[in-house]
Amino acid sequence: MKDDQILNNVRGKAKKWLEGNFDTETKASVKDMLDNNESELIESFYKDLEFGTGGLRGIMGAGTNRMNIYTVGMTTQGLSNHIKKVFANKEKIKVAVGYDNRNNSRLFAETASKIFAANGFRVFLFDALRPTPELSFAIRHFQCQSGVVITASHNPKEYNGYKVYWEDGGQIIQPHDKNIIDEVKSISSINEVLFDGKQEDIEIIGEKIDNIYLERIKSLSLSPEVIERNNDLKIVYTPIHGSGVKLVPMALRNFGFENIYNVPEQDVVDGDFPTVKSPNPEEAAAMEMALQKAVETDADLVMATDPDADRMGAAIKNNNNRFKLINGNQTGTLLIYYLLNKWAENGKLQGKEYIVKTIVTSDLLDCIAEKYNVEYFNVLTGFKYIADIIKKNENKKIFIGGGEESYGFLAGEFVRDKDAVISCALLAETAAWAKDQGKTLNDLLIDIYLEFGFFKERLYNIVRKGKAGAEEIQNMMKKFRNNPPSYINNSQVIEIYDYQKSIKKNIVTKEESSIDLPQSNVLQFILKDGSKISIRPSGTEPKIKFYFGVQDKLDNKSNFETMDQELEIKIEAIIKSLNITQKIYH
Repeated sequence: MKDDQILNNVRGKAKKWLEGNFDTETKASVKDMLDNNESELIESFYKDLEFGTGGLRGIMGAGTNRMNIYTVGMTTQGLSNHIKKVFANKEKIKVAVGYDNRNNSRLFAETASKIFAANGFRVFLFDALRPTPELSFAIRHFQCQSGVVITASHNPKEYNGYKVYWEDGGQIIQPHDKNIIDEVKSISSINEVLFDGKQEDIEIIGEKIDNIYLERIKSLSLSPEVIERNNDLKIVYTPIHGSGVKLVPMALRNFGFENIYNVPEQDVVDGDFPTVKSPNPEEAAAMEMALQKAVETDADLVMATDPDADRMGAAIKNNNNRFKLINGNQTGTLLIYYLLNKWAENGKLQGKEYIVKTIVTSDLLDCIAEKYNVEYFNVLTGFKYIADIIKKNENKKIFIGGGEESYGFLAGEFVRDKDAVISCALLAETAAWAKDQGKTLNDLLIDIYLEFGFFKERLYNIVRKGKAGAEEIQNMMKKFRNNPPSYINNSQVIEIYDYQKSIKKNIVTKEESSIDLPQSNVLQFILKDGSKISIRPSGTEPKIKFYFGVQDKLDNKSNFETMDQELEIKIEAIIKSLNITQKIYH
């Protein structure tokens, strides 16, 4: 579409907002864009917000491509219409609504709740911000048909979002996601949205459900006697201004830990995230204040959660007694190793247990599962696919744990989304278990590498914002799909997985086979030397993601630092050989 066609299209959409049933402030903002800011007008109206791997997510402001009470309203009405069709025979439909600390989160949560109520639903609305996984738990506890949490996870402060959950407590997957979008698109006017629900149909929930949730988390503890011997383990925790502020420390104390240090400045609930540039525990800068506190207190473990407390970042002490950040693959490795070891030690493995990870998460988890004869599943990126495996195996097999490289992990089946409250409690227990053996978590990680091989991973993002950026990302994917490299870093590409075409191709034998997973815009290149490169556009952010995995055998603990550097150099060489710092892709 040519630029003048795009402008005419967005002007037409924007003028409808001037004429429709929108508030005065919104109309003034739209008029200002029409009169004075053509580029912002295009960004705000050139498309409608759509569901990605995490649901609806976007910059707050006026427009169809922005998060506001009207896009939230139309999405909620579309969701309500879909729910009513699916559960047409249900006497009373129930939904749960939660939210985090972001600006406008409470407003959006109340807006959604009133619309649900106006559609005849019974609504359970949290009294204040709560971790996203507790919303998943509440859906199952109250036997709801659906649920919504207002959050943009770890995105910058300008963003907010809207995650939709189904009756199993997992995020929506096909066909519900597409059907909801169809319902939203069928709404031609804001007047079709039922905004005025009755307050008596909205039940406020809070402390009572917190206590039930925390008790279920406590039931996951596998080594209470170990914690009792090591309850003086020093733990620094920060919620980074978000919704883990109360429940994570409570969960740690419920497990038996006594030395928990907070970061007072970051305990302040604030959607502007005043102490960090980005509230993302994947980024070292977000952990700086917690690391400083850890040095001051000579802590053993540092943990941080993102705004909606579904993802956890951690730092552990290295061999020189200095703190180092560990990534999501390493956290998942430590947790899976601990869980499987203790399940085996406690005689709980009966042959029907399993773990789950995503296709871009370290294959080291598969190796650990194989040692314990535990089945493992690999699914597409997005925790909703892990939840789907749990749902399909319910009452047939037992889910021990699983996660994804992007700092998300879950144990147990009573929650169906990644859960940083659970993750923090279990990682602290793993640290206590290691300490009981005279080891640190770093020692434990090296022991795992000695046994299974040194697996090292890195995520590399290229950010391309706006409409032009989205097109550039599409061109990048097209380039790698239509002209795949034969060699990467002087190692032959021997297998290509194209998840969009659902085809796995062996380059050496020329054999092709189908991939038994839903279609997704993901490419994977497997190299002769064992390296793995995965490429996918983000479903929630304006970026394309490159996942690198390399491995080698570690023969001696003393060689750990050297091999770590060698594998890091290898990843750098792979990045260079792909030439992915190039700005424009045709």
